[in-house]
Amino acid sequence: MHVIGTVGLPGSGKGEAATVAREEGIPVVTMGDVVRQETADRGLDPASDHGTVAQALREENGPAAIAERSLPMIEDRLENHEAVLVDGLRSDVEVDVFEERFGETFTLVSIEAPFEVRAERIDARGRDASEANGGEGLAARDERERGFGMDDAMDRADAVVENTDSLEAFHERIRAIVRGGTETLESAGENASEPATETVSDAATETDSGGGVHR
Repeated sequence: MHVIGTVGLPGSGKGEAATVAREEGIPVVTMGDVVRQETADRGLDPASDHGTVAQALREENGPAAIAERSLPMIEDRLENHEAVLVDGLRSDVEVDVFEERFGETFTLVSIEAPFEVRAERIDARGRDASEANGGEGLAARDERERGFGMDDAMDRADAVVENTDSLEAFHERIRAIVRGGTETLESAGENASEPATETVSDAATETDSGGGVHR
């Protein structure tokens, strides 16, 4: 059994990491799905009210509320799979939840990229509403995520993937992590409670060939 969690600011590449996991036959539990369902249940618009509802859930039920709601989904998938990827941890409190439940079989991966790079990616995929149009800009999203404790969560990662170059190179790095998780579970998880021990940089491997949008 192996649970791989990803953490990273908007536009860093968490969605692409989830895509790679699915291609490798590893099911993905997206913590944002918990928030989207709650947003719909409250009769609100998931596109504009997602952040507000996420904050409300934590204020009403504690900072670990979303992580705790995701646990049954993760355990259900582990009944039929060796590994599960959890997309989108937001805080060190959520890291605590997964480490307590899954112990050394939990590995946290921080996906990182500079603000300017992330802004270009979000603009390219057309999903970021500008502040001028009444939406939440990237800087505001970053501030909200950091308010949840994301920086502390990223500091506790077992591996750091610097997603600054080509999509193909990034996919290869994530593929190596998830394949390692399914083939050598014990070694992949042995440092689950230690600070980050590995940094993987796309730029050292391949230059951008012009294809793909990181999510």
